[in-house]
Amino acid sequence: MYRTAAKRLLGAGFFTTTRLLRLPKPRPIPTNIIPYTSSLCTSSMNHTESPPIGNQSVNPNQPNPTSASSSSTAREEGPRRDDESSRKPRAEFQEEQARVLAASLRHVARLGWTEEAMIAGSREVGVSPSIVGSFSRKEAALVEYFMDECLQLLIDRVDSGLDLQNLIPSERVSKLIRIRLEMQIPYMSKWPQALSIQAHPVNVPTSFKQRAMLVDEIWHTVGDGASDLDWYVKRTVLGGVYSTTEIYMLTDDSPEYRDTWAFLDDRVKDAFDLKKSIQEAKYFAQDIGAGVGKSVQGLMSGVMQTMSRRGGSSAF
Repeated sequence: MYRTAAKRLLGAGFFTTTRLLRLPKPRPIPTNIIPYTSSLCTSSMNHTESPPIGNQSVNPNQPNPTSASSSSTAREEGPRRDDESSRKPRAEFQEEQARVLAASLRHVARLGWTEEAMIAGSREVGVSPSIVGSFSRKEAALVEYFMDECLQLLIDRVDSGLDLQNLIPSERVSKLIRIRLEMQIPYMSKWPQALSIQAHPVNVPTSFKQRAMLVDEIWHTVGDGASDLDWYVKRTVLGGVYSTTEIYMLTDDSPEYRDTWAFLDDRVKDAFDLKKSIQEAKYFAQDIGAGVGKSVQGLMSGVMQTMSRRGGSSAF
């Protein structure tokens, strides 16, 4: 229905998720509108200094109040302008934040998803550790940055010619989810901490949105053309498959996570069966309901009723 925007945004986007569904282009501003100019501004611009009135004399030794005021203002604004010029442009500061977050990921395996990892990352790239204070949700910003980077890497893999043509839809879904989950393997020992950070009430909206963007991108890549309620059903079910596989992966000690990939294949096959799809969606709703609220529960209730009324028809 909509495709995730592939271009990654810097800066503040890290903390609110950097990806958006495509929206209609903004309407152009009419060019025939005459700009409004205040009469007060006009009169101020046209005002000229009046000559002395009557017999009023001007003492040449007496300082001009206007010039004195201008000098005083200049002295006051001097240091202020120096401060402003010493401040880094916003774009440069955001780029610095991005470099710090990228470097911090290299310290997560040792220090976890923590402020300490971010401080180590800032020192690695030669930035003052005080920059960590500019992140309002520190550890959450690091996890969210990682999630966005993984989605971008997945998009890059697809755009670079990932071979999916000879696979049936369920195999395409399995392959894309596996590629995405493999990106978490270097951080697997610390991933429970990341899940805990994402589950914090303050971070749930962003976490939920990032996972929704991931699922949306997977379905788009598979070639889904669903609309209306089907669009929500498919993404809800696939979100449940992804989440359950992600949790299973935390306890998997098989070589190269073989049991996880077998589990994933089974869950995807189940998702293409209507009755089991309904159960997967219920599990997913229970997992996210506490954090997201009644709005999701209401949506899931409608989805369940609609799918049940369809009887034997396939959800996919």
